[in-house]
Amino acid sequence: MTDVADAVRDGTAEAIDLGRARCYALLGALLARPPAAHLLGQVATVTGDDTPVGEALGALAEAAAEADEDRVEREFHHLFVGVGRGELLPYGSYYQTGFLHERPLARLRGEMQDLGIVRADGVVEPEDHIAQLCEMMAGLATGAFPSDPERQRRFFERHVASWAPRFFSDLETAKAARFYRAVGRFGRVVMDVERDAYALGDG
Repeated sequence: MTDVADAVRDGTAEAIDLGRARCYALLGALLARPPAAHLLGQVATVTGDDTPVGEALGALAEAAAEADEDRVEREFHHLFVGVGRGELLPYGSYYQTGFLHERPLARLRGEMQDLGIVRADGVVEPEDHIAQLCEMMAGLATGAFPSDPERQRRFFERHVASWAPRFFSDLETAKAARFYRAVGRFGRVVMDVERDAYALGDG
């Protein structure tokens, strides 16, 4: 985890994909469930740089170093669980239609089937939860889910870029967010970099 920025800085296609995968995997881990103390400790050791991703990583590391496991667990609950519902609903269907379990989720499930992506045992959240989508993007970047760059681009545009930037911006400014403000910033920057990279590839 400490070499995420190093992988991005390397500049080779393989290292860039590794850096992308690690960024997505980190987001997935922080958004799937409240991070335990050991994960916060690992994040606190990450070193950034003067790139947008590196600066966001550095801010996330500082937030993790100042975080307390119990406090972050309460924050996670207020943000994503709540009594009835949390401050934010981290689902693609909700952000795109205003309702859960709508057509975007059905389209995602169809594409997951085409790509051979199977939801892990024990996961109760719908597949369009932001954490699961980040994990899928990590798998696509590493080749764990066989695809080509064009297929990855389409998956990103259809199922991630269509709503995740708004979610991360909302997370960055959420009332209940403290530690998760830095997570929101990191996610927003990763989305911006991904979107710009795919746009550049189209050019």
